[in-house]
Amino acid sequence: MLTPPSQLLLRNINDLTGKVLLVEPMADDLARELAQAAPELQLFCYTTDKTVANSWQAQSEAPCFFSVSLSTEEVFDTVVIFYPKSKEQLSFSLSQLTVNITAKTEVYLVGDNKGGIKSLTGHAEKLGLTAHKLDNAKHCLWFALNGLADKPQPTIAMQQFSAKTANSSIKFCSLPGVFNHGKLDIGTAILLEHVAHIHQGTVLDFACGAGIVGSYLLQQQPALKMYCSDVSALAVDSSKATFALNQQTATVLAADGMPNGTPLFDHIISNPPFHTGIKTDYSVAQKFIDDSKGKLKSGGSLTIVANAHLPYAEWLKTTFGNVKELARRQGFVVYMSRKS
Repeated sequence: MLTPPSQLLLRNINDLTGKVLLVEPMADDLARELAQAAPELQLFCYTTDKTVANSWQAQSEAPCFFSVSLSTEEVFDTVVIFYPKSKEQLSFSLSQLTVNITAKTEVYLVGDNKGGIKSLTGHAEKLGLTAHKLDNAKHCLWFALNGLADKPQPTIAMQQFSAKTANSSIKFCSLPGVFNHGKLDIGTAILLEHVAHIHQGTVLDFACGAGIVGSYLLQQQPALKMYCSDVSALAVDSSKATFALNQQTATVLAADGMPNGTPLFDHIISNPPFHTGIKTDYSVAQKFIDDSKGKLKSGGSLTIVANAHLPYAEWLKTTFGNVKELARRQGFVVYMSRKS
């Protein structure tokens, strides 16, 4: 299966030549489809998403760089950037390409109309670049981006932020592309008000983002053995920086789903995602709930916060046989289930 942006890329396959770098592609069958449609191309992938990296590596032997920074000095003839969730992340991705392009490199962007790519022309101008729309299909747009070799984008460093919780304040670090970059979102803030039962043992913060939940728990209970995981390399680096900033110790892992190679947990806590890209996708959260039971010790707890309209209570009851509502406020609900 191909997502609409990938379908539009294939529709414009004649624009691709030589060494082709795909930046933040989707977790679909594009690597296989491209190799079949244009075997003469030399394909490369740069992604900060572990799901995408796993999908790419399962389909292709072509290099896939899964990291925050583009860790290669390879120079590319063509670069295709899949439009990210935020303009800040686009700037971050563009800044990674400085040593990998020349004035002869063709740079394209593709993205879903609902994902913000419609504003690319104006945004490119603010960056000193020019963007020209070349194609429009599948509710997506295909742009050429010019001027990047002559106008390298500045490096975007890890930033430090602070936020107030109900009973303390917390310092954290974040990169563009991390969930709620630089902010403490309402759901997580409510979740942190209902964690008194997490006071000892081994804890997993699943989908940890910038590491706010894990760092807060260690602030309240320094003896906890903390693990954090996220699908995003940006989140993993941000969480590591958050723990270092607060002089705390935690194991932070990149994982597509529940992390492997960890001990059983006394507690798992999460503000789980329910989007894949810009599309609503409940399967990630549902699989997380199902898998959590097998990663908990007997008597262990799973605590999550969710939008009130989502069917998490039903899933928790089905999986664990019990669910307790700890809070309901501002459109969010905090649930807890225990493994018998």
